[in-house]
Amino acid sequence: MRKVLVVLLILVIVGVIAADRIGVRVAEDRIAQEVAAQSDLTQRPDVTIHGIPFLTQVIGGEYDHIELGIGDWTQQGVTVTDVKVDMRGVEAALSQVAGGNTANVTARTATVSAVAPYELIKKNAPREVRRIEPKGDDLAVDVQTSVLGIQVNGTGVLQLKPTDRGIAVSPVSIETEGGPRIPLSALKQQLTWVVRVPALPLGAKISQIQPTPEGVRVGATAQNVKLNDLQRVQR
Repeated sequence: MRKVLVVLLILVIVGVIAADRIGVRVAEDRIAQEVAAQSDLTQRPDVTIHGIPFLTQVIGGEYDHIELGIGDWTQQGVTVTDVKVDMRGVEAALSQVAGGNTANVTARTATVSAVAPYELIKKNAPREVRRIEPKGDDLAVDVQTSVLGIQVNGTGVLQLKPTDRGIAVSPVSIETEGGPRIPLSALKQQLTWVVRVPALPLGAKISQIQPTPEGVRVGATAQNVKLNDLQRVQR
């Protein structure tokens, strides 16, 4: 009899786990459909609802962590890649999730991030910049220019700062290869520019910048947002 009860208990646990996993897949699919429809995306986003068990989150109407992988994002002819939305403290009534009405799902915070590829950085760069690659929190570049008629070849380190228009790039050091030493002040204006980044989902302003092997990842955090706010961007 005891063995029978143990077997039944195992079957119940397996059934609950299976129902939990099925439920989370259904919810993820519905959220992906809603986001794609609301934001006019060309492809459905990848949705991941974290936390186990899922069913207790559904009953309580509160989810700790939901991630959206949107992919490419284009605004005003400029494209950024690997766009992600990380939502924390998500609230959604059971009736909303069950009925597929996820447009009014709210999140306490939502962090949006995207990668500005180095091709985009280079496209905006002055013609003196020949190569760009990450160097810690900065960028390393090869420079070829002329100062007072003197040809200058060298390397430089550029710092990145967030602005309302995108990523501000400016030099912090320049090392010349042979020839006369050129002061940074003589090249500062030539090597300062702004990389215009398209408005991100939720209309959040860029506040975080981090170079990566693929490009410069920019991030922004918005407070008290709704899922259907994903279609809202700042022009």
